[in-house]
Amino acid sequence: MLANYNPIDWLNKTIGVYNIRGIYIVPTYWQAGAIVLLLFLLVFTLARLRYLYVHWHLDKTAYSMFFWGFLVAVILEGFLLISGKTFFTMVLGWKNPPKPIARALDVGRARLIKVLGASEEILSSDDLMSSFSELSESDKQKVKEFICK
Repeated sequence: MLANYNPIDWLNKTIGVYNIRGIYIVPTYWQAGAIVLLLFLLVFTLARLRYLYVHWHLDKTAYSMFFWGFLVAVILEGFLLISGKTFFTMVLGWKNPPKPIARALDVGRARLIKVLGASEEILSSDDLMSSFSELSESDKQKVKEFICK
């Protein structure tokens, strides 16, 4: 009797047939075992994650990463500020931020440009259009020819 016993046949044996709203599910023993194993690993992983969150601490590496992250954020915000934008106005999609915020951005931009000694500024599209509209007709034609070439 044991000579004819095949464990693979037992693993492929179905547990039953389940009908869930017209969808037939026919699980086998190995699928049920895999689900139990994966659920155990999920619970184990969540318990380990909880343990790590409860017992976390900052070591020397974390402080240095805070420093480098802050430094990179200041540098990127500085470049955005020089171009007339900020991270917050880009994320929020503000084309016309409220007056107090716009004023604070302009003051910060002017101070940063003064500190960096930048003589050339990146113009916004509104500044560019207002400068273009102040040109004479011959200058406007020269600009159009230059851009279209």
